[in-house]
Amino acid sequence: MWFIELGTICVTVAVVVRVWWLVVQVLRARNKRRLLSRMFGVEGTDNLHFAVYAKQLGAGLDEQLEKFIREHPDTRLIIIDTLQKIREVSTDAYSYANDYDIVGRMKQFADKNGVCLLLVHHTRKQQAGDKFEMISGTTGLLGCADGAFLLQKEKRTDLNATLEIVGRDQPDQKLHLTRDAEKLTWQLDHAETELWKKPPDPLMSKLAAVIAGDTPVWSGSATELVALLGEDIQPNILTRRLNVKAGELLNEHGIEYTVKRTRSGSFISLARKAV
Repeated sequence: MWFIELGTICVTVAVVVRVWWLVVQVLRARNKRRLLSRMFGVEGTDNLHFAVYAKQLGAGLDEQLEKFIREHPDTRLIIIDTLQKIREVSTDAYSYANDYDIVGRMKQFADKNGVCLLLVHHTRKQQAGDKFEMISGTTGLLGCADGAFLLQKEKRTDLNATLEIVGRDQPDQKLHLTRDAEKLTWQLDHAETELWKKPPDPLMSKLAAVIAGDTPVWSGSATELVALLGEDIQPNILTRRLNVKAGELLNEHGIEYTVKRTRSGSFISLARKAV
């Protein structure tokens, strides 16, 4: 489940899968038609569903979400705009425990049904050293989510914005965007922080060069493979490296690695996977 914090910026979604957008703020029928026409050049689409009313958590929203999933099991994205409209009324509405519980319940629903759930929220006006500390509420909101986007402009009228991204399963990123005023979408201008890429393993690259062309298949002992590669490495260390790197060898170089234990030692087989 992902979390997005916004100031005065609209989110736009390319509808290539079934999407349910709970715009529980100001969207009316005429605004819906205008949005579809401007963003997608159509009057309507079967894959994008709007709702302008939603109940609160613990007061009917859970059932509303489950009902939609039952009726549309191919749904892949649900957007709730905004979080404040659906959070249940509580005396400790802005405590860490309450914020964590709200996002935790929404994440549980998303994980259970295999959908991406995007919660739209707002930032505070006051600045912070860490931009994500500007999230309105406590750190419990971000603490339970899988990741977050922070979309900001310097001024309300700016056509440029930055999108900062943090997540459990990906490196942090900062993207610079430019607004297309005609289509109401944001276009990527450039990335300030490129995705980290693991450097290639020289030993695996050398092995891939050997198992190619006239020699798409090789088999033998680890000692023979060390001699073939001309590497200063112990045969047992090479076997251990191959055991660890088997997935990388297949995914990045297209070479299948298998090893069999025999009385005389390990017997290695390497074969280039047919394209």
